[in-house]
Amino acid sequence: MRSGNVRRLPFSSRHNLTEDKQMHFADRLAAAVRETGSITCVGLDPRKAQLPAPLRNSVTHDSADEWAAAYTQFCTEIIDVVAGKVACVKPQAAFFEQLGPVGMIALGQVIQYARQAGLLVITDGKRNDIGSTATAYADGYLGQASPWGSDSLTVSPYLGRDSLEPFVAMCDAREAGVFVLVKTSNPGGGLLQDRVTGGQTGYQSVAELVTELNASRLGQSGYGPVGSVVGATYPHPLADLRQAMKTSWILVPGFGAQGGGAADVLVGLDDDGLGAVVNSSRHIIFAHAREEYRERFGDGRWQDAVAEATREMNEQLRR
Repeated sequence: MRSGNVRRLPFSSRHNLTEDKQMHFADRLAAAVRETGSITCVGLDPRKAQLPAPLRNSVTHDSADEWAAAYTQFCTEIIDVVAGKVACVKPQAAFFEQLGPVGMIALGQVIQYARQAGLLVITDGKRNDIGSTATAYADGYLGQASPWGSDSLTVSPYLGRDSLEPFVAMCDAREAGVFVLVKTSNPGGGLLQDRVTGGQTGYQSVAELVTELNASRLGQSGYGPVGSVVGATYPHPLADLRQAMKTSWILVPGFGAQGGGAADVLVGLDDDGLGAVVNSSRHIIFAHAREEYRERFGDGRWQDAVAEATREMNEQLRR
């Protein structure tokens, strides 16, 4: 399958939450979690060296066009496997941008395909700037009416409140969402996030701002459109931040390949089992290369490995 020719899924008979323009983003996410019984978010991070052999071998001239086609096929086949089994997917923009313009076309096709499959899409772009530039990012990415058509976007808060306000305004206008970086999963994040100023760490100050921005924007689920990113690799801050940001959906990266386990991430849930989605990228999408799946599935049945890894993660988190 070439990057310019993406298959179209028939619309499911179930309610397509991605197409309901009148439904608050936080409520759509809550409905998706309830409907699928899953808090799993599958990260779509295509990497050349880790693609299954059939897709790597389809690239015969090492051209950006061929890699973009392989990325598109890889991601859309993952979507075929996980649709109806998880609440959302999170395409990582960097791996598509790495291919240049054709990679960005592939990203757009993957976002569209995921939405057609009934999945909510969190585009992981970690965008932000000030003034009209932030407005342009928000207008470009957020909501069905935007060129990218993403349901939500990860954003950085470190340019201050005025840099987040254009994104929040677009959430209001288009029933979209954002996920603000609060306490990230990388080891070096504490350099700024843990720094204490005025009796608060940096991440506590951001959490306070997230709660403030949500205060007048709550949906029927009790959550607002301003979500947060809190890594599974820091379970104690995650538990504290769940209490500090009672109205914020939390996107939890770091599960699986980065070392976070089920016990670490479940502290991010509220009493109803809502309020957090847990991202796994490499552990699911490259499951065919994991030791426990390599002999059973291998590269030839990589899609079956994705299905099994998704089932396994769902089961771990349901416990």
